[in-house]
Amino acid sequence: MSWWMEESIRMIQTNLRETDATMDPVRLMDDLDALSANVLMVNAGGIFAFYPSELEEQYVTPFLENDLVGTLTDLAHQRGKRIIVRFDFSKAHESLFERHPDWFYRTRAGQEVNYQGIVHTCVNGHYQQKVSLKMIGEVLERYPVDGIFFNMFGYQHWDYSGNHYGPCYCENCRRRFSEMHGQDLEQYDGKNGPLQQEYAEFCEQTTREMLQRIRAFVKKDYPKVAISTYHTEGVDLVRSESNTSLKRPLPKWLYAASENIASVEGGWDDKRSSCCSINAVDLPYRFTGVSVHETEIRLYEALAQGSVLDFCIIGTFPDYPDASNLPTVQQVFRFQQENESVFKKLKPVADVLLAKPESGTARGEYSGLFKILKEKQIPFEVVARERMSWRLEKEDRARVLLLPGIVRLTEKERELLERKQRAGLRIAATGGALAEDAESLSALFGIRELRRLPDAESAYFEADGEGLAGIPEGRRWIVAPGPCWAAEVEPGVEGRLRGIEAATFGPPERAYGHARSEGFDAVTIRRSGAGSGLYYGWQPGEWYGRYGWQDHKEAFAAILEGELESGWTLKSDAPSSVEVFLHRAGESDLLLQCINLSGFNGMTYHEALPIGPLTFTIGSLNDEASSDLFFNRYEAISLVSKNHIDVQQTATGISFTIERLEKYEAVQIRRASAKKRLVDKES
Repeated sequence: MSWWMEESIRMIQTNLRETDATMDPVRLMDDLDALSANVLMVNAGGIFAFYPSELEEQYVTPFLENDLVGTLTDLAHQRGKRIIVRFDFSKAHESLFERHPDWFYRTRAGQEVNYQGIVHTCVNGHYQQKVSLKMIGEVLERYPVDGIFFNMFGYQHWDYSGNHYGPCYCENCRRRFSEMHGQDLEQYDGKNGPLQQEYAEFCEQTTREMLQRIRAFVKKDYPKVAISTYHTEGVDLVRSESNTSLKRPLPKWLYAASENIASVEGGWDDKRSSCCSINAVDLPYRFTGVSVHETEIRLYEALAQGSVLDFCIIGTFPDYPDASNLPTVQQVFRFQQENESVFKKLKPVADVLLAKPESGTARGEYSGLFKILKEKQIPFEVVARERMSWRLEKEDRARVLLLPGIVRLTEKERELLERKQRAGLRIAATGGALAEDAESLSALFGIRELRRLPDAESAYFEADGEGLAGIPEGRRWIVAPGPCWAAEVEPGVEGRLRGIEAATFGPPERAYGHARSEGFDAVTIRRSGAGSGLYYGWQPGEWYGRYGWQDHKEAFAAILEGELESGWTLKSDAPSSVEVFLHRAGESDLLLQCINLSGFNGMTYHEALPIGPLTFTIGSLNDEASSDLFFNRYEAISLVSKNHIDVQQTATGISFTIERLEKYEAVQIRRASAKKRLVDKES
């Protein structure tokens, strides 16, 4: 197996400025040792070369005195570390633009984008198509590096100040677009206009083709070199970032690292996810880090999923003016290093498989469901929409599949889901999913016709008498803003949460007239074989993510759990501010991890408040590998405190209590020793 798949990775990225070419390489290695880092990512070429390149197309930083890349590579390997070198082909020095202007991006008006003497290049130009391979080849021929990373790969429509320039209209882009779609790229003028879908497909296809060319070029002679960028095509380490921006819409996304990692690792078994914790609060403020408490959460979320630990600063440590987050990096990195044997063997326990839409408005519904599942501590995995069939054909661990706003299924996908449903899979659709796919609505949910209801203020769902856990006693109605979808169903399909039609809401004297709907149930349920199809005719994820309405979270989860005979595998009395991860650790061990998120108030990350006691019950995991959980005595130990935790055997599984959760806890549950089992039997 490749090194990036089998080794624990604790990576530090130093984004070098051109002036850092004079840095002290030995001092950098000492800093990495102090942080327990075992992988260094550092600049090699592209915008600037940090080695003495012989290519006329490669601009070498004028501050270079020695072969920095060569020295760092040798030192890293001497100290048992791996090195990944960074390229950025999205831009090049203006001197290259002066010699080869046809290699560069052009606005609709034919102008280049020159930012501080660095000019935007074009994906379809000679520089990215041909010269980039020469640069990669030169580095790989000279240095035995372990990996290569590409920054800002693909089409760049903005500069570093956030100015938007739109698509590239150079001759190469216009020619390729015409060849692919038979249209003139000049007719495209932004999102939601003509040719939007064609342009999105053009960008995706040409980006994938370039990544495939790079992979073929690299792997031919260097199969042990890992390839990494912010894409999945042809990549071994899929990079993402947990970062902040002063211009980003609120609210802040608490689960950034968890979601980035889960989006990759649930859909590919030949790739690794590397979510980089960006220290800077924003690009213009690269020399001040985010809150220590936010960095803790990001790194613990990566640790808890058995993923790559990844942290980045600009420049070098000696002159970096904010070292406040480094003790946290050191603590988490060292903890993983001390427990490598556990974290290298993790396989998630998942009741639910959450499909991630490719793009568009459905992302709000998806992220809201992600938040609901996290807060309810329901074990789940994420699968990218394009990998859903692969995942379902691969294994049958998940009992529920969630389709948030997925527009349509292919015929092959529908047939697969029908088969899985009859075998016991519960399929739940939300947010107007499959509204354009009548065949799938009929086959999976027994829906003859689905129609979107007119948006109306002052509508509700009827919760009275439903007995839904989490809905306050005495609350008869649940708020129901639009959009909603009414389903005309086949005989035998059950309805839940009957609609209450809108009426006048003001003035107070006229706030009456609500009537029980004759034909709208917010949820319909059809049983099929051992499984079922649940259609939620509203947006529980979008509404909860946007407004935080607890009723929608509880109603969604309670109805879904009602379809499972034994409920969720993991049950807990932990509050929603505790993020929980449950994994198999080896053949028969389990690992339960908790992250205390109580310090987040929606805007600021504070010190988490200690929480406890927290009781967890783990039921049947429905697989042969864990069947001995119910026939053998188990013991538990905290990997944080090294204290033993009492494990109680229940009729269906095991139960234990964490007395006090500070920031993070990891409980390893393993089969008791033969001596302990004998003592327990005699007692």
